[in-house]
Amino acid sequence: MFKGLIEDARAISNRDPAARSLFEVILLYPGFHSVVLHRIAHWFYNKNMFFIARLISQVNRFFTGIEIHPGAKIGKGLFIDHGMGIVIGETAEVGDNCTIYHNVTLGGTGKDKGKRHPTIGENVLIGAGAKILGPFKVGDNAKIGANAFVSQEVEANTTVVGIPARPVRKGSEKIASIELDHVNIPDPVAQEICRLLVRLERLEKIVEEEHGEGLDERLKNMPHEEFQEMDYNI
Repeated sequence: MFKGLIEDARAISNRDPAARSLFEVILLYPGFHSVVLHRIAHWFYNKNMFFIARLISQVNRFFTGIEIHPGAKIGKGLFIDHGMGIVIGETAEVGDNCTIYHNVTLGGTGKDKGKRHPTIGENVLIGAGAKILGPFKVGDNAKIGANAFVSQEVEANTTVVGIPARPVRKGSEKIASIELDHVNIPDPVAQEICRLLVRLERLEKIVEEEHGEGLDERLKNMPHEEFQEMDYNI
């Protein structure tokens, strides 16, 4: 276990530009501390010593602000940056070399029994404030944008953003979360507005062709009742 914890600390040191040394990570990083305490709690959980496991997880939450259920499965090299407000549920699984920012929730959608939390693949980046709820898979090398709400499966090598989350980038090239680039991605809301503007221009052109030039002025002065009775034949 000790060797694995050193590897976790080294992964954080290599991926965080603010980290000046491995020693600093081990002493001062709450994200690292939360992973250490979780691995201890998870060991007790697997031995069916549930009270001690839960007690350690609550101590973890008190000191770090990060709540990881002792039943959750956490892979190696997890980088929890800042960390405050993170919640990871009992049946959640997190793959190797993932990055999770603050206020992220890996939760369920109700009081169902069995598998009810998400499974996160390897090299996944989850932006600040993202909510991933339900027993589905987030594929390897995926990126979840900040404040995204994810309630269904995310394919590998895909970036999703928004509420609800939708894919904005796909590709076969593997992009590991070590890049930490979760800002320079397309805005799906702006894209939808552009599509609506294009559609509106086309509709206006059809109506103008049907009713002649100067339609804008005629519509401004037209009584509301007559406007409603117009037949646009679209």
